[in-house]
Amino acid sequence: MRHFVNDLDDLVSEGLDGTIISAHGALQRLDQDAPAPVALRSQLDPQHVALVSGGGSGHEPSHAGFVGEGLLSASVCGSVFASPSVDAVLAGILAVTGKAGCLLIVMNYTGDRLNFGLAAERARAMGHDVEMVVVADDIAMADAAQPRGIAGTLLVHKIAGHLAEQGKDLQTVAAAARDVADRVVSLGVARDTGTVPGNDAVDRIDAAEVEIGLGIHGEPGVETKTFKALSDLVEDMTQRLQTEIAHDGPIALLINDLGGTSALEMSAVTAAVAKTELGSRVELLLGPAAVMTSTDMPGFSLSALPLTDDDREALTSTTAVPSWPTAGVPVRLAEHVVSSPQMPASALESSTPSRNDDVRSLLELACQSCIDSKGELNDLDAKVGDGDTGSTFAHAARGVQERLDQLPLDDPEALCRSLSALMTQQMGGSSGVLLALFFEHTGEAVSDTDWPSALARGLHGMMDLGGADVGDRTMIDALSPAIEALQDGQGLQGAAEAARKGADGTQALGSAGAGRSAHVSQESLNGVTDPGAEAVARVLEAMSQGR
Repeated sequence: MRHFVNDLDDLVSEGLDGTIISAHGALQRLDQDAPAPVALRSQLDPQHVALVSGGGSGHEPSHAGFVGEGLLSASVCGSVFASPSVDAVLAGILAVTGKAGCLLIVMNYTGDRLNFGLAAERARAMGHDVEMVVVADDIAMADAAQPRGIAGTLLVHKIAGHLAEQGKDLQTVAAAARDVADRVVSLGVARDTGTVPGNDAVDRIDAAEVEIGLGIHGEPGVETKTFKALSDLVEDMTQRLQTEIAHDGPIALLINDLGGTSALEMSAVTAAVAKTELGSRVELLLGPAAVMTSTDMPGFSLSALPLTDDDREALTSTTAVPSWPTAGVPVRLAEHVVSSPQMPASALESSTPSRNDDVRSLLELACQSCIDSKGELNDLDAKVGDGDTGSTFAHAARGVQERLDQLPLDDPEALCRSLSALMTQQMGGSSGVLLALFFEHTGEAVSDTDWPSALARGLHGMMDLGGADVGDRTMIDALSPAIEALQDGQGLQGAAEAARKGADGTQALGSAGAGRSAHVSQESLNGVTDPGAEAVARVLEAMSQGR
């Protein structure tokens, strides 16, 4: 089990404690004598309708994270993916309900309907005015007798919460909540299931597949198909949603992260939605945000609500609840794109192409070596870094290959400056900048001195700004001895042998003094060749052998 827990039985209660601690006084909880953890608003107006929701935990911040002014009065927290008991729900109702009555908002799952429903009956028998709204917004299974409730439930929370905050009576709040529940539609997708603390991961979805119509408790969706591209998936989802929306007017759209999708990917989802027909109808956008999760499920859901003026007012009303995603008008991207500043012409663009077969041959050998070594260098880098050294060098090499006919091969200074420009355009990362510095300083010196001395000047320029030296486990450990061999008149063969010796020597250098490896423990570095030094050694070996 790879989760941060003390005791699984205490996880939900301890999680609620953390939520309350970080709420800056806005929340409180029932004491340990309560049948289950219950989060409450610290400030309640007994003249207002109370809103109570909840269900199984594991969907955080839902629902406890939405207890606060303009939203819920209380949330009853069951165990992970398990409904709270009747007694627990009743305790929550009794803790917050006054003369104005209480509205329960429940997602359409059997356990929640039964436990909240019976608790409502018992509360009524005690003299309380209690209504219940069941939300079934999942459109995945068109013929389902009991559609599931998912993230659209949160739009019901907000609209009902707004009306309750205004002092509307229970019948008005309940009627509005039922109306929203009838109109909101949702659809989710996932690349894998979420993991439940204490349980093994469910291996149901192949790495190349995506599941349509998620179950937020890990239930199988309605369809699994090969994932091709995000744009295709979003187009499919939005078309399905469109067929279920009652009219073709404006909508509010909630874009929800199911807990395991990166912020970068969720932003890409938002951009993809904006390009669809449904996206063109969005007048209020909520998210992207993780608001109804399924522990760490890598997936997302879309919830669409046909928008009325009353909906717009309620969804945009202020709330102090930090987890709530602010609703706002999405901008049209074309209106927010400005022209790039005029950049000075690069050395590559301003130079005149020229021919030198010997130089071209050396560059071709160097480039092919980087491309051929991509996989091995990535594997090596994965041991000490993020596993992309091979890809970085190969991408730069392909950029040089594609422009060989444009390079000033017979003009050493212009060639070095052109290679420097190519490194900054094609390579990226610290390696790209370092090699750009190397070629830039070499180009500055080559017209005044011989090639070995110019390369030495390039190396020192790279070291000055990069901050690394020989012995720091970087490409310098191969590049420096190679240049020294050239200055000693040993030629390419001697330079390649010196570079190989320097690269192999990095295995025994222990901790790194610079580069990404400087953040890795000595134990992890022992016996591992620095990938940058290995790349330099391989390039020089290919060049010497090709001659």
